[in-house]
Amino acid sequence: MRTYQSDSTLSRRDFLVTTAASAALGVMGAGCLEELKGKTARRKVPVGVQLYSVRADCAKDLPGTIAAVAKLGYEGVEFAGYYDYTAKDLRKILDDNGIRCCGTHTAMDTLSDQNLGATIEFNHTLGNKYLIVPGLSAQGPDARDTWLKHAERFNLLVDKVRPHGMWVGYHSHAGDFKPIDGQMPWDLFFGNTRPEVIMQIDTGNMMDGGGDPIAYLKRYPGRTRTIHIKEHSATNKNAILGEGDVKWQDLFTLCETIGHTQWYIIEEEKDAYPPLKAVELCLKNYKKLRS
Repeated sequence: MRTYQSDSTLSRRDFLVTTAASAALGVMGAGCLEELKGKTARRKVPVGVQLYSVRADCAKDLPGTIAAVAKLGYEGVEFAGYYDYTAKDLRKILDDNGIRCCGTHTAMDTLSDQNLGATIEFNHTLGNKYLIVPGLSAQGPDARDTWLKHAERFNLLVDKVRPHGMWVGYHSHAGDFKPIDGQMPWDLFFGNTRPEVIMQIDTGNMMDGGGDPIAYLKRYPGRTRTIHIKEHSATNKNAILGEGDVKWQDLFTLCETIGHTQWYIIEEEKDAYPPLKAVELCLKNYKKLRS
């Protein structure tokens, strides 16, 4: 099995930073995070919201919901459906509110050879570079082979979307961390995909499945161009961002050094608060964590 690790598309400066930081992590282990915090340049990363968090509001009034999250202070939105709006209309809504598209969750069939051209055109109009598949199916006795076939398809997609300035990626779910023949599906997929394939960690989903986002950021440096920052708590099912078990400061350090992260994307799916209130509180807590 071939394992891909480095990102050949990094700039020379970013490549040197990522390589040096990754090497240091390998030598120093957990203590290296403190070294990274103190000695390695960290980048400011903009914050977006996954609109699935406020999907009921979007279904009722998408323009108003985008306006509302922009007013809260979000810099971008990641789409999970378009509610029958055209790409041109969506782009106007974004532009009118001074907010950007930081990704789309797009089903695998929209990336088929038959549909890819239309998907690229739609996302080009949106101003979106990140085509993220929100889930992949791999069940039954041939699950391992299915994951490897998914990886093969993503490797081909890299070359198909690159001329358009776009990236493809996959978003984590709890089931991606249930072993198949002793190996995690997440590793089967990312260990066999090219470094340009985005590893969109969802911190809450990953930890729900027993995975460790800190470990995966270290294992696959340079690949987490977008990340869902979502809380996980072993004791409080209603914990929102900043109230649970995620090691946020370590995670931010890794994202802003070796992760090459371009967007933090808040997603909140619990029912403890009305959706717009939940994403408002998450953003406030995020800002507290960064202060």
